[in-house]
Amino acid sequence: MATKRMGVARGVTAAVVLIVVGQQAVAAELAQAASVPQAGASVTEAPSPWQIRLRGLGVITKDSGYVNAVPGSGLSYSNTVIPELDISYFFTDNIAAELVLGTTYANIYGQGTIGGLGNIGKVWLLPPTLTLQYHFTDFGAFKPYVGGGVNYTIFYNQGVGSADALKVKNTFGAALQVGFDYMVDQHWGVNFDVKKLFLKPDFDVTVDGAKLTGKAALDPWLIGAGVTYRF
Repeated sequence: MATKRMGVARGVTAAVVLIVVGQQAVAAELAQAASVPQAGASVTEAPSPWQIRLRGLGVITKDSGYVNAVPGSGLSYSNTVIPELDISYFFTDNIAAELVLGTTYANIYGQGTIGGLGNIGKVWLLPPTLTLQYHFTDFGAFKPYVGGGVNYTIFYNQGVGSADALKVKNTFGAALQVGFDYMVDQHWGVNFDVKKLFLKPDFDVTVDGAKLTGKAALDPWLIGAGVTYRF
């Protein structure tokens, strides 16, 4: 009788062990199956933090400025359309930094009491602009954003017209921005963007042998549209 009871106990123990081991094996297989994508199932990849845009950009200047010691003097500038590249890095889904790269030129004309000078000169501008942006993410494919930052404009290849000499000085300025991307898919989209640069460089000019100074209040609007690519 004791031997029979011992055999029953051994059998029950073996059954319990088999049940526990079986449950652990099934749980392991389920966990492994959950971690492996099934055939035909789509896998959503996290977007890269890097993004680029290529835009056509209209540069519309404010016709303002003056020559010191010449009452009633004024200045105006030509507008241009240029290609422009920007590079963005997303720290989070909402916060990004954007670096804008492009170059353009401006013809400078006398106005007011110096209107007879006509085209005073021509300068090229390299205005790299860095902005910090907030992107709204609650509108599906439509992704608006606002931003603000700083601009440093380099004036180069400066030539004269009616002036004997012209030197526009490099300067810092503030930048404000608003725009949106409309994403066609995970990588490609279209973009519309408006920036306002507050740009008031000082300049030296020589006219008929007289050396003068002044301030050119360019303050351009940068209005652009183009293509977005998110890596």
